[in-house]
Amino acid sequence: MDDDAVLFRAISDATRRTILDELTERDGQTLFEICGRLAMKHGSTSSRQAISQHLAVLEDAGLLRTRREGRYKFHHIDTRPLCSIAERWPTREEPDP
Repeated sequence: MDDDAVLFRAISDATRRTILDELTERDGQTLFEICGRLAMKHGSTSSRQAISQHLAVLEDAGLLRTRREGRYKFHHIDTRPLCSIAERWPTREEPDP
């Protein structure tokens, strides 16, 4: 799959977009923290395994970086891959009527 296809697949899912929103609000969360925020703020009933799979898709698309500290794995948003969308379809100024 090409990079754009992987990126579009990653952001096509509402849960993954919500995860990115939560990481934008508070970066560097563990899986436990992300699951808690999704459950409390968004009423998510997804299992830890399902959320972990969503995180893997986001990481494969380059939208997520992880770092380990001891037994904890912290997730950080990386929006650089989204630049390819803006470059592909740049915003154009509308002419004034």
